[in-house]
Amino acid sequence: MAGMDKLVALVNSFASAVLSVGREVGLNITLNKAKVAQGIKVENICTVALIGVVGVGSRGTVNIMLTKDAFDNIINAMSGGMIIPQLGDDVSMSVIGELSNMIGGRALVQSALGTVDVTPPQLIIGENIKNVTKEETGMKSFTLPFVLEPVGNLYLVLSFKID
Repeated sequence: MAGMDKLVALVNSFASAVLSVGREVGLNITLNKAKVAQGIKVENICTVALIGVVGVGSRGTVNIMLTKDAFDNIINAMSGGMIIPQLGDDVSMSVIGELSNMIGGRALVQSALGTVDVTPPQLIIGENIKNVTKEETGMKSFTLPFVLEPVGNLYLVLSFKID
């Protein structure tokens, strides 16, 4: 598969996985197509699940970045309201890790790129987290913003280098 085709397959697969997994776990989630952008365009982030993507001729990162409202919305939806969302709480963070695993696995299956694998997510919490990718020839970054109802934003920040 040509480099650009592989890049398109990865971006589309992760975007589709966020939507399908999100809806399966009870989220009302939509992609804000008007705000899809090259580069990194996020704001008010408190939680990030960082997933590495490695494979023959490709490498990069997938960042699932959440506002506090999105964090709360996801914990409530996935636990049926049984878990009180708290940043840094092991149980709440486990829910975010599981959502990330589900998205990563779904994206790999949908992409049908047998030579690509993902790492387990690393979870990061803090205030106004920023994402800075290494400036490198051939590295492409994209931000796909998703809106959760009733409130919250999830940003899918993809950075890939395809050889």
